[in-house]
Amino acid sequence: MTGPDAAPQFASAALVVIDTQGDVLDGGGFPIPGTSAALPQMRRVLDAFRAAGRPIVHIVRLYESDGSNAELCRRQLLADGTQLLIRDTAGSQIAGDLLPGPSAPLDAELLLSGQAQPLGPREVAMYKPRWGAFYGTQLEPHLRDQEISTVVFAGCNFPNCPRTSIYEASERDFRVVVARDALSGLYERGERELEGIGVALMSADAVADAVTRAGDDPAPADLLRRGAPEPRLH
Repeated sequence: MTGPDAAPQFASAALVVIDTQGDVLDGGGFPIPGTSAALPQMRRVLDAFRAAGRPIVHIVRLYESDGSNAELCRRQLLADGTQLLIRDTAGSQIAGDLLPGPSAPLDAELLLSGQAQPLGPREVAMYKPRWGAFYGTQLEPHLRDQEISTVVFAGCNFPNCPRTSIYEASERDFRVVVARDALSGLYERGERELEGIGVALMSADAVADAVTRAGDDPAPADLLRRGAPEPRLH
């Protein structure tokens, strides 16, 4: 169940795109089913946030080739030679379709040091050392400094990093939206569980429309009266 305290406020929203890097796409070193298929929907939301001048954060993983900075369960996998988001490789780069334009490769040294890498106006990349985007990162102060109330999530493989990041955002009292068709690995039970903690499940088109309209009218109720697609709130 949710109420007005958890309803999204798109005029003060930021977009967080999780782990959508070359290796997890079709043909990559560690493809995640559904991620390549969701790229157009991710781009739809990104374009709307860019046009509205709203903040965007691309969260990335960058592993050392020996697995020394990986989760315990992946260290042997990487040490054995699996090509999974190894720093400074083509497979570690953000999917080209999601970038704001031609840009320099990810700066692994900068990102691994905990700093954000600018990609475009109000658009940055950040490295996370574990599943959750808020753990050991500057994501929360980055969002607070911009007076963000609502975090919209898209990206790769709901059961792992997005799910953890969504719960971390909720724990920090951010209002949370999931662009459900812009997030690979999402399943029916997961949707019900997200609704149970007050997450709004919306299509990429609905999110994009809400962000576009929010400059004139930030109130969700007014958006609905004007005919915007209704967030899936229960």
